[in-house]
Amino acid sequence: MSIISVKGLSKSYNGSKVLDIEQLEFNKGQSLGLVGNNGAGKTTLFRLILDLIAADTGEVLSQGKNVAQSEEWKQYTGSFIDEGFLIDYLTPDEYFAFIAKLHKMSAGDLEAVLSKYDDFFNDEIRGKKKYIRDLSKGNQKKVGIVGALIGNPDILILDEPFANLDPSTQFRLLDELKKLDEETDITMLISSHDLGHVTKFCERIVILDHGQVVKDIHTSEQTLGELEEFFINKIRSAEEA
Repeated sequence: MSIISVKGLSKSYNGSKVLDIEQLEFNKGQSLGLVGNNGAGKTTLFRLILDLIAADTGEVLSQGKNVAQSEEWKQYTGSFIDEGFLIDYLTPDEYFAFIAKLHKMSAGDLEAVLSKYDDFFNDEIRGKKKYIRDLSKGNQKKVGIVGALIGNPDILILDEPFANLDPSTQFRLLDELKKLDEETDITMLISSHDLGHVTKFCERIVILDHGQVVKDIHTSEQTLGELEEFFINKIRSAEEA
């Protein structure tokens, strides 16, 4: 069953079309990896799904309702695109409490959520009385990702969640996303340049190229090789041009 539908969606900047998708469905409970080179349109698509920018044409439907005309989707959608999503003059603890208040969560419920991510935080985030703006890029990302999970969203959207994280933290995050996928009915849309990570837990991979969907793959043991071949062939084509 489709939880997000993209129909006739396009976006241009300065006369250059950066996204052009006729039809794309995201199914409830599915983990989907969105891959593509820089400029492929991944972040633009996410920003349109989150109604952060206006489409030139088309629409995004979340549970059947246009995201540009309704705010109901905000109650069940968690997302982290970049540091602009954070309130940088707060400490992480203040930021988490702020989000919990929006979801009408008690302090006990918030603590129950945050305690699950102690290993991910690696004793670098909570109780430090340090403003978010003074954290490293990697630690800011940790705050944003966990903040997106407060409220137990039905839909989780993360743009390049593995970037700026050290290898150990990347694998901790990968484990957390796998657990979410296996233990809940959450719908995850994850963009990443790390083909290995997304193929480990995403059951479906969509490749964007110059703003268009060029491959839509149900993940199998052959998927990583198929993705690598696609991008190697793009390099060869560019060299021959």
